[in-house]
Amino acid sequence: MSKSRLTVVVTRRLPEAVEARMGELFDVRLNPDDAPMDRAALVAAMQGADVLVPTITDRIDAGLLGQAGDRLKLIANYGAGVDHIDVATARQRGILVSNTPGVLTEDTADMTMALILAVTRRIPEGLALMQTGDWAGWAPTAMLGGRIAGRRLGILGMGRIGQAVARRANAFGMQVHYHNRRRLRGEVEEELGATWWESLDQMVARMDVISVNCPHTPATFHLMNARRLKLMKASAVLVNTSRGEVVDENALTRMLRAGELAGAGLDVYGNGTDVNPRLRALPNVVLLPHMGSATREGRLEMGEKVIINIKTFDDGHRPPDLVVPSMI
Repeated sequence: MSKSRLTVVVTRRLPEAVEARMGELFDVRLNPDDAPMDRAALVAAMQGADVLVPTITDRIDAGLLGQAGDRLKLIANYGAGVDHIDVATARQRGILVSNTPGVLTEDTADMTMALILAVTRRIPEGLALMQTGDWAGWAPTAMLGGRIAGRRLGILGMGRIGQAVARRANAFGMQVHYHNRRRLRGEVEEELGATWWESLDQMVARMDVISVNCPHTPATFHLMNARRLKLMKASAVLVNTSRGEVVDENALTRMLRAGELAGAGLDVYGNGTDVNPRLRALPNVVLLPHMGSATREGRLEMGEKVIINIKTFDDGHRPPDLVVPSMI
């Protein structure tokens, strides 16, 4: 007698190929409207599922997990970050959590370099000038930006994405520096041409560009706070493609408005879609709608990892991308 198929509830629309494959393997319940579920809908989903497949838009806290019931056994997150999931409480309740690490590295690193170039070369300003039809022609002093070759890039968080950013920055002729909770091995530093700073304060004060590439954890919340932002040179630029919570967005906005920083490029925000309107109004700021990982290839690979994690769990084994509280 064959065993019954796992019931898998997916909270958002996924690529068609991913949804189709899930339907072949599991009793899958999809979200055709693609609207984020409210708390009541999430509770209902968790109570009726063996496996929940959430995304970053679903905040799964202790209160929500307390209403999950006994059926839910795996939260197979569609995404690498798990700061929206109370992993410790899930484990206490016997619920495993998996994620999709590694597949978005190159895409996010590409977007980091795109933001560095967009801010320093004033690309959005030039685009806006062309779209309004106000361009009067070339002039020697018009739309002057800055050359990135030779500039010091300070990478905050030298994991997979930070290292991928370093490789790209080297190709552009930037000097690569980094701060990480653990120093890289000597051969990796040599390969990346990267200089380690034990003191984040000292690194921040000497860089031309700061790239935030560390995850959001209790230890990294507002790591770039008002005091640390004030250490940056007035000519420096900050780029964040990691998590908005790592940067004190209000302090950053005040400094940009006061001319105490040259510019910023942001793909993530401290309050989700509620972006400070004063930040949006600044000409020296490039804002993107959390699209650093938005490639067709990346989204398909994320789905493949989710399916592998669920199928491995269904076969009675440990999901390959299992997240444990000590990792966070």
